Amino acid sequence: MAVGIFDSGLGGLTVLDAVAKKMPDLPLVYLGDNANAPYGVRDSDDIYELTCKAVERLWEAGCDLVILACNTASAAALRRMQEAGLPEGKRVLGVFVPLIEALTERNWGDNSPPREVNVKHVALFATPATVSSRAFQRELAFRAIGVDVEAQPCGGLVDALEDGDELLAEALVRSHVEALMRRMPKPEAAILGCTHYPLMDKVFQKALGEDVKVFSQANLVGDSLADYLQRHPNMTGEGTENLFLTTGNAARVSDKATQILRRKIHFQPA
Repeated sequence: MAVGIFDSGLGGLTVLDAVAKKMPDLPLVYLGDNANAPYGVRDSDDIYELTCKAVERLWEAGCDLVILACNTASAAALRRMQEAGLPEGKRVLGVFVPLIEALTERNWGDNSPPREVNVKHVALFATPATVSSRAFQRELAFRAIGVDVEAQPCGGLVDALEDGDELLAEALVRSHVEALMRRMPKPEAAILGCTHYPLMDKVFQKALGEDVKVFSQANLVGDSLADYLQRHPNMTGEGTENLFLTTGNAARVSDKATQILRRKIHFQPA
């Protein structure tokens, strides 16, 4: 009854941790494509091929449902995978949906026309690939009107977090926030559009100011997945064990994951 969680690196561990706390009895199989990270600087075809390969590996591990806990993969690959057709009984979900549900205060199944929402000025912080895809703005436009989204590509931030360089990561966050606020001086809300970024959520909040509501994905995805599985209980696959898989150096990735989650994590080669 395992669910797969995929990320290009270690950022998806923030989602895994939230899901595990929400559903402690649910076996989770995590796959980090650390050998090919970061995805945010790759082209869409490359991201699509790498994401498909990773998802297929998670299906092999007994996961009928896979969460793309990677905004770049969600932006560049998810719709294309769904349009190409998934094997019978398999599902792949992205991480934009819970964010947009929270921002617009309407459920994804609500197919009524787009309407005005309370928040009018939104700052989006994401990888260069996610920003260039405009996937977030496209999905938001299906559900809301009159929302001004200012996007800031946060080059270098994922690399710094993957390397464990917190000082550099903090400096980059402040720099990217300053760059965005020169274009949008008073955002009402901020979207941390990468699952690595919750590791810096307090730094984002301080740089943006306490009046800005910061939407971080991990807990939102955890709540959304719990609701989805309650409605689709047949979507838990045959896997029964918690597994951590990586395409990178398993020992090195294990050490970094242990630092992030503050508990012993053992990765195996994918």
